[in-house]
Amino acid sequence: MSTEFAAVLHDMLAGAGVPVAARRWADGELAPGLAVWRQLAGLGVTALAVPEKWDGLGASPLDLVAACEELGHHAVPGPVAESLAAVPALLAALADGDSCGGWPGDAGSSGEWLAGLAAGDLIGTLAMPPRLPFAADADAAGLVLRADGGVVCLARPGTRHRSVDPARSLSEAHADRVLARGAADAAARALDWGALACSAQLLGAGRALLEASVRHAGARRQFGQPVGAFQAVKHRLADVTIGLEFARPLLDAAALALAADGPTAARDVSAAKVACADAAYLAARAALQVHGAIGYTAEHDLSLWLLKVRALVPAWGSQAEHRARVLRELGTGAGLA
Repeated sequence: MSTEFAAVLHDMLAGAGVPVAARRWADGELAPGLAVWRQLAGLGVTALAVPEKWDGLGASPLDLVAACEELGHHAVPGPVAESLAAVPALLAALADGDSCGGWPGDAGSSGEWLAGLAAGDLIGTLAMPPRLPFAADADAAGLVLRADGGVVCLARPGTRHRSVDPARSLSEAHADRVLARGAADAAARALDWGALACSAQLLGAGRALLEASVRHAGARRQFGQPVGAFQAVKHRLADVTIGLEFARPLLDAAALALAADGPTAARDVSAAKVACADAAYLAARAALQVHGAIGYTAEHDLSLWLLKVRALVPAWGSQAEHRARVLRELGTGAGLA
């Protein structure tokens, strides 16, 4: 299903005017971007990670990965990893009783929130300090959560901070009402789902940067021939291709491990995040080199992907943190924090 679903999603996004929507999102005009999110809801994207008993699709994490990769491929604005993956995972875990505490009646029902996420009527975001200190795109979210030290709270957005990606805002999330205590396991699972979705976004963005580089290398001429004919350029783009292709199996393995709730899930998610982030970063550097000076301009659409990669590489845990977790899980990283 994943391949066919991704193809349908690609066709929809290709005609949805996403670059324009992303630029207007950066300017604070959310309406075009929210229209794209409604189209995503119409295809069932917002329901993928929501269990069926809450009107979701309960789809495989492989399908979620395929969707998030396409959203990264098209630079869709908004809290993708948060709303499509981490928030549903957190709410579903709490609603299934995987934590202590309860849901205060005046804070709303987890089932209602999950149904709203599935239908696309609600966009969610969250902060999970210290790894995720700010809530992304809280101004577009109808649900803001904060998970800290095993305590999950309904939150309100506070001071807004600039991101390196203009189409992404970062807001402090101030705890408003306690929803559950003793929810460390639920929060850890949500972090893994968010990191998985972020990895898929990075892989998709890396693909887009490679495609743009190949197109430009074929069209730009120097010394009477396309720059893509030069061996140095060919080798650079081949390195990017290899990096992206080598990252994909790790991403798929992480999705399968999460689906099975396997003992290697945490390690596999971290391995995927490292590989996808490294591959996307390599693709961004190559794209800048191939495009030359025009690649540095904000007016060129390349900047939408360059800045998104720059913002997402350290999101959901740094490369150092994820490498350390892989080493710990393999039993060779004793003493690493």
